[in-house]
Amino acid sequence: MAVALISLALLGGCSSKEEIPTPTKKIEAPAKKQVFYTPFTGEAVEQEATLRPVIVTINNHPDARPQSGLNAADIIYEMVAEGNTTRFLALYESELPEQAGPVRSARSYFVDIAKGYDAFYIAHGFSPEAKQMLRDNVVDNINGMDYDGTLFKRATDRVAPHNSYISKDNIKEAAVLAGADLTYNGRTYHEFYHPQEKVIEGTEATNIAVNFGGGAAFMSAFTYNPSTEKYTRTSNGYPTTDLLDGEQVALDNVVFYEMNHTTIDEVGRQAIDLYTSGNARIYQKGMVRDVRWEMRQGVPVAIEQDGSYVKLVPGKTWINFISTTPGLATAVTNY
Repeated sequence: MAVALISLALLGGCSSKEEIPTPTKKIEAPAKKQVFYTPFTGEAVEQEATLRPVIVTINNHPDARPQSGLNAADIIYEMVAEGNTTRFLALYESELPEQAGPVRSARSYFVDIAKGYDAFYIAHGFSPEAKQMLRDNVVDNINGMDYDGTLFKRATDRVAPHNSYISKDNIKEAAVLAGADLTYNGRTYHEFYHPQEKVIEGTEATNIAVNFGGGAAFMSAFTYNPSTEKYTRTSNGYPTTDLLDGEQVALDNVVFYEMNHTTIDEVGRQAIDLYTSGNARIYQKGMVRDVRWEMRQGVPVAIEQDGSYVKLVPGKTWINFISTTPGLATAVTNY
């Protein structure tokens, strides 16, 4: 009887349910967002750059102001086109403007810069040297001389040659007509500071005056605003604004390259030497430093004395080409 009771107890123990641990739910950490940086502004974005650079020649005659599309440009170059009259090259990659212009004629050194960037180049007209280069397809391009009134529209409130414009949609259509692929090739030309990286210090300089030698109409100034940490531009004392949004141009880097200029005809057209390196000056965060420039990958860039790239502050950049006569020391002053 005792044996039977023990057996029953053992059987009862064996038949009791085993405790099964409750599975814990694995909480996965949210996927880290991938950050990309725009190649011509160095700014953080959520999507990788895909647009091939587009460069538009913008008229800077007083009758062409205010221009359209300046605030959408990643980089703007300013240089003499003829005599002391300057012209802009607006480089677009981060975004295309709804409208760009007034579009003006090409020069050989404009084409050289567009070629260096592998950009789709847009102009309305050309010098004899530039005409040959464009007809030889040195760079993918479209010209208003061939599409005046179609891809290039004339504004009725301004007179020619200060009234030719091209829209975003027509830029895209122009690329198709030219057989130009607007896909970015992935090349980088400039280096930028990382968000937490300290900008190299220089001498304090919050006001910059620039004289291209053409009288007040082509005298410009840049003023640093410590609260926004940006430079605003004026021309002949008037704010440089974008006609599309009415906003004054605001910049993170203002750069000057001293280059050899040669007058090549009776009109005063210039040849600018993009290949012989020289003196340069860069303004960032209210400070100025003297550096150098040289041609790299087909594009003039600022370099340090040790040959490394000068880093740009992420954002917009305005680059000026200044003639060696009179030179940076005379043409560009701080006040």
